[in-house]
Amino acid sequence: MNEVLKKIEAIGIVPVVKIDRAEDAVPLARALVNGGLPCAEVTFRTDAAEAAIAAMAKAFPEMLLGAGTVLTPEQADAAVAAGAKFIVSPGLNPVVVKHCVEKGYPITPGVCTPGEVETALSFGLEVVKFFPAEAAGGLPMIKAMSAPYGKLKFMPTGGINAKNLNTYLANPKILACGGSWMVSSDLINAGQFDEIERLTREAVNEMLGFSLAHIGINASNANEAGGIADALSKLLGFAKKDGNSSAFVGTVLEVMKTPNYGTNGHIAIRTNSILRAVRYLESQGYATIPDSVKKDDKGNMKAIYLQGEFGGFALHLVQA
Repeated sequence: MNEVLKKIEAIGIVPVVKIDRAEDAVPLARALVNGGLPCAEVTFRTDAAEAAIAAMAKAFPEMLLGAGTVLTPEQADAAVAAGAKFIVSPGLNPVVVKHCVEKGYPITPGVCTPGEVETALSFGLEVVKFFPAEAAGGLPMIKAMSAPYGKLKFMPTGGINAKNLNTYLANPKILACGGSWMVSSDLINAGQFDEIERLTREAVNEMLGFSLAHIGINASNANEAGGIADALSKLLGFAKKDGNSSAFVGTVLEVMKTPNYGTNGHIAIRTNSILRAVRYLESQGYATIPDSVKKDDKGNMKAIYLQGEFGGFALHLVQA
């Protein structure tokens, strides 16, 4: 998959932005970055789009900027010249798609029928926008329509909000979701960038869904671990389950048979997506330990540790 598309997948939410005044671009970009979404699809619905993309790209070069509502090859060229890294169109215009493919611009055209999907595939596309998502049948329609099309992924946009976001993102056919609920034109035009930052952070927290999975306790050896586990099981009435490297007491306590990451042990945090959680935490300055990665039979990451300790405990992400 194209590297830009991989970055979009790791971010998970693409804020779809309509900017009426170019001077709002930088404070908007700051609110998105501070809120944890260094990404925006700036729609070419207004004359300010090109200047807004250029201003955001200059002020926040780490942002992944795209251009939306691109209807002509000329708009695509102007967007990329301004700093856009990907192109999004509301429908599948073969002229625009052909131009972008030939120029090497990642493009996700809008589709809502199998015929449009097959046209997209004929151009070698790996991702399409499903628009208008909710009005066109939502996730059930995507599931029904995508079955014959192998590895093709969708970026649903239109009617996506905090309430249905994770229903979409939980499906493996969904690359990311486009949405404007945290960046409405009313908020932008009113200069309510603090509110945009709050809604953005709220959207990220909803997407990641962090919750406590279990607490790990380091023992020096298997005998000590067994004794600790037996004592906790008796004390709390939780069933003990013995494993190769640890013993679980219920589902919330794990006693390690040999010292693992963390001076005292680890805190396991469950998340809806380790991929997106790692991207988010790294953007906040927290590094992971690559050698600690565990994967499932399909090669998907299911666990990873962060570098450093919190009160003598390492932090361990696990896939929900």
